[in-house]
Parts: sequence; C-alpha cells; structure tokens
Amino acid sequence: MGCRTIRLKDSDMVTRVVLADDHKIVRDGLKSLLQQNADIEVVGVADNGRELIDLVEKVKPDIVLMDISMPDMNGIDATRRIVNSHPEMLVMVLSMHSDRRFVIEALNAGARGYLLKDSAYEELLQGIQTVVDGEFFLSPKVAGRVIQDYIRRTPVPTDSAFSLLTTREREVLQLIAEGKSTKEIAFTFNVSIKTVETQRQQIMKKLKIFNVAELTKYAIREGLTSLD
Repeated sequence: MGCRTIRLKDSDMVTRVVLADDHKIVRDGLKSLLQQNADIEVVGVADNGRELIDLVEKVKPDIVLMDISMPDMNGIDATRRIVNSHPEMLVMVLSMHSDRRFVIEALNAGARGYLLKDSAYEELLQGIQTVVDGEFFLSPKVAGRVIQDYIRRTPVPTDSAFSLLTTREREVLQLIAEGKSTKEIAFTFNVSIKTVETQRQQIMKKLKIFNVAELTKYAIREGLTSLD
C-alpha cells in the first residue's frame, strides 16, 4: 500500500500522534500504518479515555486520534477535557458511529475531524492532513448527513446524555454502566461513597431511569460505553 506524505506548514517537522482505542488490534493496525509515513510519529497509545488524558499531559502530541466508545471515559468527554486544557491540540475522532448526533457532539466538544472506521487509509491521511492544515474534516458519509440536517434546520436533540447530564454525571453513569461499584467510582474520583450515591440519584432523576440495567442500556445507546 502506497503512503501519502503529510505536508506540514512547518515543513521540517513531523506530526506527533497519540492513538486511543479500546481494541488492541485497531490500535496496533493504525500505529503500523501511520508509521509507514516518514512525516508521522506515533508517540503513544491508550486503551481508555482516562488513560488518554494522562498520556496527553505527558507527551503533548500535535494530534489525537480517538474512538468514541471507550472504557472509563468516552471519547467525546475526553475530547472536551483535552481541548479545554490544550486549545492548540488537535483531535480527530475515529468511530463506527455514523449517526449525526455523535458527529455534532464530537464537534461541539472540540474535535476538528470525524472519520468512520471503515474509511480507506488514504482518507485517514487526508483527514490528518486537513486537520493539521487548520481545517475541519468529515468523512463524506457523515458530512452528507450533517449538511442535509443543516439544510432542514433540524435542531440538535435536547434529550441526549450530553444535554441532560453534567460532565461528572456522564462519567459516573459510564462507570456504573461498566459495572463499577459505588466504592470503585468513589475511589476513581477521590470522593466519598455518599457523594457517588447522591450523583447516581441525580442521574436517575434527570433521566427518569431507576435501575442499573436500564441505565446501562441508556449509556450504550448514547455512545458513552459499549458492550465490548
């Protein structure tokens, strides 16, 4: 497979990339492909959103390529954390989700690109090139849907997890859905068990969902976690 060269504005520099995906075969495959390009250096990989946040702080990449559905912290909230802390850092989402709401939530969180996982390698390189050049990049499949919705002036859903819940509530909901105990969640955030119990009650009240099984289904449907 031939490789396209990433053309940076500062031409002598390489693009330093961090990859985040909870599937090892995907991480390893992407890393192997990207490192065929002399102008790209993969400086780190992560398998969940919280690990990614720590990794970004440590290696300070130029661009982060991440999935949406990851353990511990989903890609949309991880994007928001990264962009808020490092406005200059570029984020491009690589996802199997083509639903317009995921695209819009990712862009609202600060992502500069959204690429579907079934895209060709050349499209991935084009996306990196476009984002590095300061533009936005959307896979043609999702771009068409976003444009159609814009033309129809369809409002963004106001009943999504990203509209109804705070960032911390989404994080707690994700961990609940992933089977973490109240004690484990409290340890993760360095808060009391009572605080987590209160947050869980607030989440249930806002969503009008009052059992863990239904909360889990909701979290999966909203892209906060997956069954994997």
